[in-house]
Amino acid sequence: MAPSPCRKPACCRGWKSPTGKEAANPSWARDRKQRGEGKPETFTFLGFTHFCGQRISDGAFIVWRITAKKRMVAKLKAIKAELQRRKHHRTTEVGAWLRKVVLGYYQYHAVPGVSTQLRIFSRRVCRLWRSVLVRRSQRALVRWDRLSPVLNRWIPQPRILHPYPDARFAATHPQ
Repeated sequence: MAPSPCRKPACCRGWKSPTGKEAANPSWARDRKQRGEGKPETFTFLGFTHFCGQRISDGAFIVWRITAKKRMVAKLKAIKAELQRRKHHRTTEVGAWLRKVVLGYYQYHAVPGVSTQLRIFSRRVCRLWRSVLVRRSQRALVRWDRLSPVLNRWIPQPRILHPYPDARFAATHPQ
């Protein structure tokens, strides 16, 4: 059976994942559903796990991206090791360093559809910093109510920084 004609932009037509699997074409998704094969495969590329889906607002086909688990875990482990190394440095020094690291992570990973992942990353960084601050002293109790102003000052809230690819393409190539 020939694939149904695709009305999507040329950037979506015939696109294959870097691994060569069928992954992100609307006609493939429909054909797989008709054959009873389920959803197309996902693939990880450049730190994101790509998968097919539909936009909630209008039901349009979209390739969703979420942060690859391996990438987030590796970054959190690196942050944990550096926080332990900087345990006895001033809070302002560590806070300034942590702000740069977290903003750098957001600069790369803040694409549409990953706001939940960014919030999880932010919360885990806060938890890591708190665990290091608690271990500074045997008697110091760092409660969340005392720590939240410090965390709010130094760790920025996540927000989406990059537009959808089609919006970015339309801005640079008007018709």
